[in-house]
Amino acid sequence: MGARAWILVLLVLGLAGWWRSPHGPGGHAPRPPPSPDAAATCQRPPGGAAHAAPLQSQVPTHLRPVRLEAATLTPLAGFRVEARVLSRRDYRSGREAELSPTDLALGWGRMREDAVLAGLDISQSGRWYHYRWSDAPPIPPEEIVRSSANMHFIPANADAARELARVREGDHVRVEGWLVEAVAPDGWTWRSSLTREDSGDGACELVYVCSLQRL
Repeated sequence: MGARAWILVLLVLGLAGWWRSPHGPGGHAPRPPPSPDAAATCQRPPGGAAHAAPLQSQVPTHLRPVRLEAATLTPLAGFRVEARVLSRRDYRSGREAELSPTDLALGWGRMREDAVLAGLDISQSGRWYHYRWSDAPPIPPEEIVRSSANMHFIPANADAARELARVREGDHVRVEGWLVEAVAPDGWTWRSSLTREDSGDGACELVYVCSLQRL
């Protein structure tokens, strides 16, 4: 194959990658789920600034459920965290994707350190976050469980959706919002974990994101 042909192939591949990227016309940029009541605002949880470890707060008595087309979201706890993005995975299919188009695996504490992450193989699939090590874990496994989590993100508005689309592995982010339980009209439910001691099925956080910032 000649030089011109190779250049043409590379240009086609580059255009295809851009087209399917979150910023291209054919990509899957996270967007806020449609809401029949057009609630574009999201009340941030009470309390101080986002914390270096997940910080949960009580739900104010006046805070009402958020009614979306796919499900009604009932706040379970206020949520704030500053963390490192360990992995990102976008989803296009499944009823979960109607609410949450993106999962972020986040790490805080020692799970933000390069030396620790170098000893782990991290991946995401099927709405799960997976980690493996070769010989010995770089930190105790129970600390990995307490210091990292897979989180299902539901952007509450266009600003949150736009920032979520820009997030990449290795970024440091600040997240503010609500841990929620989603209940669909047909009775299907999806509930957030409320503890940092769990792992496996049901251990992920389901976050209605009011604000997301890259630090």
